[in-house]
Amino acid sequence: MIDLSPIEINGHTFLAVSVLLPKTTLLAVSSDKGYIMCGALDVGLLNEKLKDRKIIAGRAVGVRTIEQLLEAPLESVTLEAEELGIYKGMIGRDALLRMI
Repeated sequence: MIDLSPIEINGHTFLAVSVLLPKTTLLAVSSDKGYIMCGALDVGLLNEKLKDRKIIAGRAVGVRTIEQLLEAPLESVTLEAEELGIYKGMIGRDALLRMI
């Protein structure tokens, strides 16, 4: 099952996506500029192989719900996210607000 739903943070709307897979759930929340995602996100790949795409993204591990993703500290972020002031350890919700 796939669930797409808008969520609001400080008056800004983001898109939350949950994909139920066998034994895990894929989670992401996006803005028009970038996104945060669960541990399935490969930040190294984005920084190295897809560097030319300038992807703004952050990864949180150990999360099972969208709410946990919003509250979790980011385990890693892309180089482009760092350019926006997003850093490792920043809470997902705060990172998204820098992506507006």
